[in-house]
Amino acid sequence: MSDTILFRTRVPTERLQKAELILKKMGLKPGDAFNMLLAQIELREALPFEVTAKPGSVLTSDEQAKAWTEAYGAY
Repeated sequence: MSDTILFRTRVPTERLQKAELILKKMGLKPGDAFNMLLAQIELREALPFEVTAKPGSVLTSDEQAKAWTEAYGAY
């Protein structure tokens, strides 16, 4: 068994409850999601998403579909 450490943090109750419902649908627990986040940070040596004070543009569903098809091929 690999070495582990207990990592504790405070999060808003409602945020955790909403996230738990979403993660449960995916068969995950919050700890699983956090571990996946840390794995991505380790792999990328950065956050796996952009952090900015400027809001980005939101793609329409058609734009999302086009971007998905270009990146991954037809569904």
